[in-house]
Amino acid sequence: MDDNLAPLGARLKPREIAPLVLAWWDVHRRDLPWRGAKGERLDPYRVWLSEILLQQTAATAAAPYFLKFVARWPRVEALAAASLDEVMAAFSGLGYYSRARNLHACAQEVARRGGRFPPNEKELRALPGVGAYTAAAVAAIAFGAKAAPVDGNVARILARLRALEAPIARARRAIEEAAAALTPAERPGDFAEALMDLGALICRPRRPACPACPLLSACAAARTGAPEAYPRRAAARPKPARVGAAFYARRADGAILARRRPLKGLLGGTLELPGGPWQAAERADVSARQAPFPAPWRRLPGEVEQAFTHFTLRLTLYAAEVGAGPPDAEDPIWIDPATAEGAGFSSLMLKAVAHARRHFDAPLARKGLRRGAGNG
Repeated sequence: MDDNLAPLGARLKPREIAPLVLAWWDVHRRDLPWRGAKGERLDPYRVWLSEILLQQTAATAAAPYFLKFVARWPRVEALAAASLDEVMAAFSGLGYYSRARNLHACAQEVARRGGRFPPNEKELRALPGVGAYTAAAVAAIAFGAKAAPVDGNVARILARLRALEAPIARARRAIEEAAAALTPAERPGDFAEALMDLGALICRPRRPACPACPLLSACAAARTGAPEAYPRRAAARPKPARVGAAFYARRADGAILARRRPLKGLLGGTLELPGGPWQAAERADVSARQAPFPAPWRRLPGEVEQAFTHFTLRLTLYAAEVGAGPPDAEDPIWIDPATAEGAGFSSLMLKAVAHARRHFDAPLARKGLRRGAGNG
């Protein structure tokens, strides 16, 4: 990148960017559980684990999961020795469950290699579930390689610095080239984390704190007077709507019936309430005819809604008290609904369980209390 590149502004040259960002970060860095003290060499396992958890997840949401993982599996070999069911359960509620499957597969591969992560982007990318961003982040942060990870925060900063007119998806190559050109040979990992913090704390999607930004004089978007207009947004396409039915089968002891979704596909490997297929809303059947087995099913009021990347979903809930289990079921999975959050349900199914407990379990409990009071 030429030092006189106009889109970065006439008041700062590109080689001046990194020192300013690092100086800001040395004062304002976030205290996150996967970060060490200044100058401390970081464990590649903890860096990799944090980066997987942070994919599509805010740091505040990822932090308790990180602490839970490292307390239970402090080394990559321990995580590799765990069962996939245990890892899926530990991921419960975090979403994007392919991460959990890839996390486990990657841990097993690294353990097979003696527990050592490779130190460069090319070899890191050969590991299961490690894409370009994660490879660059681990290489820079854990190994000090001159790599330039570009997450949403970094992309937003660079799009605003240059006031890019193209949406990020169309300007991805230009943004990655700019990030690589700005990354210093010294402290590349700190620079990567500094940009992430700058995007999270200052160059926010809404209401950016421009007066506090160390790069204000270089920012073309700020000079327009409307920095929030960048990055440019692609025209949103309406999401198709799907609907489905889920069935809350409650045993006399309070346990509920669950099943595991196939490993591949949406929400793969997570637990769910039995139910019918998710169908286009205009031709769907969400009646009790979709039930997995005969029972006195009762439709519960309301619906459970979830927005996925490519469609929205509305689930109708049915509930019934059942006997030992469905006919012809092999090894049925029975879960205490009070412990559903740690059992391996997806966030969608956690909402469904909570909905059923509110509209089915709670009324049953109240009726039982009334009967008990009358018998007294």
